[in-house]
Amino acid sequence: MYVRSGGPAGPVLLVLHGLGATGAVWDGVVTRWPGRWIAPDLPGHGRSEPLPRYSFGALAAAVAPLVPSRTPVAVLGHSLGGVVALTLASGWFGVRVSRACGLGIKVRWTDEELARAAEQATRPAKVFASREEAAARWLKLSGLHGLVAADSPIVDSGLTEGWRPALDQAAFGVGAPDLPGLLAAARAPVVLAAGEHDPMCPAAHLPEDAVILPGLGHNAHVEDPAALDPLLTRLRDA
Repeated sequence: MYVRSGGPAGPVLLVLHGLGATGAVWDGVVTRWPGRWIAPDLPGHGRSEPLPRYSFGALAAAVAPLVPSRTPVAVLGHSLGGVVALTLASGWFGVRVSRACGLGIKVRWTDEELARAAEQATRPAKVFASREEAAARWLKLSGLHGLVAADSPIVDSGLTEGWRPALDQAAFGVGAPDLPGLLAAARAPVVLAAGEHDPMCPAAHLPEDAVILPGLGHNAHVEDPAALDPLLTRLRDA
């Protein structure tokens, strides 16, 4: 797996991006953390190798060795990464999670949505004639169109040689999370959050104690990194 890390000595934060994105989407957030941070590209994304099969457990198992043994770690994940964060909080993968936060997790899926995702997982990756075309496709796949400029280094992190998105299409087949089961299994405090205008994770779909970030959408961490400060405070205090 491709991993970046940084920050001074102090509490450790693991940040996990959503489907189609890369660890680079957290650049505006990790600089606001008071200690060490770890930002991987999840398997099958960016510069990380794919998995033979995608499940939340398989992703958690791949991420777990990135955390220093016996070191307490706060985990902040977005969308797909949020489900992986909650999966790690179960303690089943040997990570000592102090608190987990899932941002923008889509918790309600229709049969049609799942069928469409499964079909997407079988499609071969498209190869484009130029970086411009590949960048436009990646921005759409990652949900970052209109939020990140096409010439941004963040986009470069999601492209591979031959002008195509680096995302392994099979990752679309990961399925729907069992949020009640994950919350019941968690051995660490869990915070759920979403942008006020997130169409994939409306506030009505979340528990009453979820943190709603005013004025923001699905990619709140990219739209306004400073808006996540209350979440970082909770994670730090844990």
